[in-house]
Amino acid sequence: MTYTVAVRELCEFTAKQGDLDLRFTPAPTALEGMAGHAVAASRRGADYRAEVALSGSYQSLRVRGRADGYDPAQQRIDEVKTFKGRLDRQPASHRHLHWAQAKVYGWLLCEQEQLAHIDVALVYLDVGTQQETVFTERCNADDLRQHFEAQCQRFIAWAEQQVAHRAARDAALTTLAFPFGDFRAGQRPLAEAVYKTAVAGRCLLAQAPTGIGKTMGTLFPLLKAAPAQRIDKVFFLAAKTSGRQMALDALARLSDSAPALPLRVLELVARDKACVHPDKACHGESCPLARGFYDRLPAARAAAVAPASAGNPAPVLQQARVRDVALQHDVCPYYLSQELARWADVVVGDYNYYFDLGGLLHGLAQANQWRTALLVDEAHNLVERGRKMFTAELHPAALAQARSSPTAVQHAPVKKALDKVRRAWVALDKAHPAPYTVLETFPDKLLAALQQCTTTLTEHFTDHPTEPDGALQTFYFDALHLQRMADLLDAHSMVDITQASAARHQRAFKPGDSVVCIRNVVPAPFLQPRLAAAHTSTLFSATLQPARYYADLLGLPEDHVWVDVESPFAAHQLQLQVARHISTRYPHRAASLAPIATLMAQQFRERPGNYLAFFSSYDYLQQAAALFAQQHPDVPHWCQSRRMLEGEQRDFLARFTDSSQGIAFAVLGGAFAEGIDLPGKRLIGAFLATLGLPQVNPVNEQIRERMQALFGAGYDYTYLYPGLQKVVQAAGRVIRTPTDEGVVHLMDDRFAQAQVRALLPVWWQVD
Repeated sequence: MTYTVAVRELCEFTAKQGDLDLRFTPAPTALEGMAGHAVAASRRGADYRAEVALSGSYQSLRVRGRADGYDPAQQRIDEVKTFKGRLDRQPASHRHLHWAQAKVYGWLLCEQEQLAHIDVALVYLDVGTQQETVFTERCNADDLRQHFEAQCQRFIAWAEQQVAHRAARDAALTTLAFPFGDFRAGQRPLAEAVYKTAVAGRCLLAQAPTGIGKTMGTLFPLLKAAPAQRIDKVFFLAAKTSGRQMALDALARLSDSAPALPLRVLELVARDKACVHPDKACHGESCPLARGFYDRLPAARAAAVAPASAGNPAPVLQQARVRDVALQHDVCPYYLSQELARWADVVVGDYNYYFDLGGLLHGLAQANQWRTALLVDEAHNLVERGRKMFTAELHPAALAQARSSPTAVQHAPVKKALDKVRRAWVALDKAHPAPYTVLETFPDKLLAALQQCTTTLTEHFTDHPTEPDGALQTFYFDALHLQRMADLLDAHSMVDITQASAARHQRAFKPGDSVVCIRNVVPAPFLQPRLAAAHTSTLFSATLQPARYYADLLGLPEDHVWVDVESPFAAHQLQLQVARHISTRYPHRAASLAPIATLMAQQFRERPGNYLAFFSSYDYLQQAAALFAQQHPDVPHWCQSRRMLEGEQRDFLARFTDSSQGIAFAVLGGAFAEGIDLPGKRLIGAFLATLGLPQVNPVNEQIRERMQALFGAGYDYTYLYPGLQKVVQAAGRVIRTPTDEGVVHLMDDRFAQAQVRALLPVWWQVD
């Protein structure tokens, strides 16, 4: 069996050496890189061939890729690298890797064109100045062939191991049985839809009730489809830690049910959770785990993917396991996990690892031409998460801290560049003193000042790699992100200025104290190409109604499949009541507190047990809890607080036991409104003192206008659909298994409206 590898992947495996070194950064954006390659090609002659597809073989290895350019007149092949900063600061290990890639392309071209020799050129193009630095080496074909074969020889043992692993994996998946014997009610239709969509190579939007086992119901059929569909990788993408853990648990259950299943599962976590030395920079002169990283990587990589035992052919590489292997080999756990993503069969991680502009998994998939399958857990969250990924903000406090940082004080060019940004910011605010302003385009003068500033900071960080400055780096990365989003500005986003601090602190308007934002409203244009790049994708959740809303905002292809899985739960399991005598509209909040407290106490006395009460804000929650405690001191209660740490969240949930009683007060849309599982007597009811509608404010009103212009349903897309989605998620905490019974009180007269009731689950019967 032939193993196919990209030139870049081959050389990154065989030619990387020395330290992990992130000082020669940041790399240009993808758009800047593409533009830079186009500039380099445009400067060549008429016969110049750009993007030359090449391939070659060595024993059982097939190597393929695209050379950046070939000039037949000069008989020169170009490997173009765009960069920012000073080239003389480039680590030797980077240059070594670039030469390795260029010479592989050189041999593939010599073989294809039957050339006896060729000039191999590294072309470094500064995206800021557009200047080129070219290093050229005359190479004969035989030397290039030997170089190519040497790289292949270093890789081929691993490639043969990968071929054997893939064959064993696919054989085991073909015979894999469902680990629970029988499917749960509702789980089989979901699994069938996932499997059929994978076979058809399409996108599925699946609404499936909470409690039917959606995680296993999507993972199992997709893995069963993988061998016949030649799927290289499955990416399970979650919004929260709880979603990742459920996927890891399901995969562990599959492995337990089929001990010989050689499925490599990798968990990706954020850098701050994986980093062993958070006080050190990512280069060998600072961090001991970066020093010699690539020299020790082969042994660490081999240890990570090695069978744990004869009965455990592919250990699950969760965060703790990767950390243990990394520390045994003195390498960075975070960057080891990124390397292991190349060799895992299933990768479990946050949305951003695939959908973000610089998403690791998407980048690897494109570079290696993987055939991928996506599972997007709790996909209703992707709307808001997508907006955050493609929104960029500049805060005055960040600039102030950067200007007062030690670096700015000691280095005049840095101070001058930051001061220029400040002056442009002040001028912008003077021109737009209103509390909230929406602009047609991003202000030219501020953008120019930011561009000059980031160029200066890039040069400074390159020249002073051992001088960490957190405040300066924070502003720097914020400014870079804003510039990227300014380049991509279109109808999907808007530019606004908020004089937030003046309003918040009730003080006079102060120019230069605004928040400047490129606010993404519709993430679809960014998400659409990522979904299209996968062979198949399934986006699933208990709340994806109406489907058109999610299809529009997430950029689903026109031929996507929609399935609404029938609930296995019966109406008698959930007693649903609407408190038509209560209004939680903002003007009526104070008047609502007493009837809310009375209703909650009455329900608790009729059926003592554990309840969750959801409110639209912390202020509303605190007012309700205070009155409830005053009027009903005999009823146990506890409250969610602002910015709870993970340990505090665990303590909050730990009070829900089979024998406990009480009412927990929580905020709708917060940590306890979805993704928690309290079956049986641990939770027997919920109170919802809100429709969950987003606050009416200038920003949301602008979003409403944009939604109206794009989709003709401004109010629904901005307020009604997002609000009711949160309500259904929160109420879904009550019925988790086929034997659960409970009560939900919808405490607002608007829940009786036909338009609102149409967005509630079909199996709910409102009293």
